[in-house]
Amino acid sequence: MADGTDSRIATPSAPPGGAPTTGPSGEDAYLERRTLRRGSAGWLLLTGLGVAYVVSGDYAGWNFGLAEAGFGGLAVAAALMGLMYTCLVFSQAEMAAVLPTAGGGYGFARRALGTWGGFLTGTAILIEYMLAPAAIAVFIGDYVQSLHLFGLRAGWPVYLACFAIFIGIHLWGVGEALRFSFIVTGIAVAALIIFVLGAFRHFDADRLNDIPVQASAFGANSWLPFGVLGIWAAFPFGMWFFLGVEGVPLAAEETKDPARSLPRAMALSMGILLVLAVLTFLATTGARGSAAVQAEGNPLVAALEGGGEPTLLSRFVNYAGLAGLVASFFSLIYAGSRQLFALSRAGYLPRFLSLTSRRKAPYLGLLVPGAVGFALAAGTGDGARMLNVAVFGATISYALMALSHIALRRREPDLPRVYRTPGGVVTSSIALVLACAALAATFLVDREAAFIALGVYGVAIAYFAFYSRHRLVASAPEEEFAALAAAEAELERDATPPRS
Repeated sequence: MADGTDSRIATPSAPPGGAPTTGPSGEDAYLERRTLRRGSAGWLLLTGLGVAYVVSGDYAGWNFGLAEAGFGGLAVAAALMGLMYTCLVFSQAEMAAVLPTAGGGYGFARRALGTWGGFLTGTAILIEYMLAPAAIAVFIGDYVQSLHLFGLRAGWPVYLACFAIFIGIHLWGVGEALRFSFIVTGIAVAALIIFVLGAFRHFDADRLNDIPVQASAFGANSWLPFGVLGIWAAFPFGMWFFLGVEGVPLAAEETKDPARSLPRAMALSMGILLVLAVLTFLATTGARGSAAVQAEGNPLVAALEGGGEPTLLSRFVNYAGLAGLVASFFSLIYAGSRQLFALSRAGYLPRFLSLTSRRKAPYLGLLVPGAVGFALAAGTGDGARMLNVAVFGATISYALMALSHIALRRREPDLPRVYRTPGGVVTSSIALVLACAALAATFLVDREAAFIALGVYGVAIAYFAFYSRHRLVASAPEEEFAALAAAEAELERDATPPRS
């Protein structure tokens, strides 16, 4: 094979429909070179991972939604996106307990929707987790420069340092990486709580709706200054309070007792994020006013510096914001490497990318996306555009994961489930509808970013259609789960007597 793997693992052709095939031997050797360190994380570290993915969004980014919808519009948008993520997380928790593999959403969709569904979901997740770290690296560079740290004036040395140092920690080992992430996330969350306590001392409800009303907008009023349509346009910004939490199942193969740990950690992390979102949103806008923070790159600091002069608390929050960015950057690198590892191990992407080191780290799955991320950050310096592309990929994956839950419930109702989603398919249906609405909203916010994401998606689809779907690895865990389901369905059909 061109990628250097044993050609006996997956033959160059497949039966009609792209079903995976394997040769009679070589499977054990193939998977032995592609294994992660088992049992490295319990529910507490996984909860920290879920919060780490998202915490930087509390510090900045969400406030730009005020310029699209005002306080009332962004509040409604954030509430709806919070509902979407809550429903999605509950749906994912059930599937993660049934299919605890590193593929996460790709594994769920592979069993429920087939090879095409698995690939489309996995690729959308990969777009999110490869673009988001590059965007956050740019934001970290902006923070470092604004704080005058290390005497740096150019962004690229900061980007290079971020990727080199934090990928190095991941290469050291997953246990060490998750503990580092947990500590930095704890600092960022503690700082948010301190910020909220300080900002609420200056809270004034009259400041919440101080953005001028656009009289020409349908349904415009002081709470909805840009009208009803503004709520829809603010969906992508409401997502910033929760974007990334769905990545917790990607740690399944490195988790202690994943069937129990994953649902618990996902529910806890989502609960923490909901509380932080409400407190941060109210404290920031109420302390300074929606109009004053709607365009700020550092809205929490702006909320504390009403007189224009830095305070001890604002300086503290400024440094803590850097910790929040580091926590999200670090954890998103982890998520992207695991999604790439799973897709590569199963043959959807070049198989050499799933090779693991002696310390059971997918080193090429870390280094290759890191190189791409650094090139994007240094070459464009446009963090907002890259994050918008990531949001587009995320919304596609959300819709497909919600659809996967519905399909699994209907097609395999008797599948043993340690954890069952409250509300069943009603819950995942809510997530599906809201995810589709959020996907459409991305075209209202940044049409160019949406078309860039579609272009990348199109190239990936062509690669799968013409090449990799004929070279899938049946012994990969996600493929085995799907093959087992197909075999059980065939046996059930054979055992069913024909109707007279």
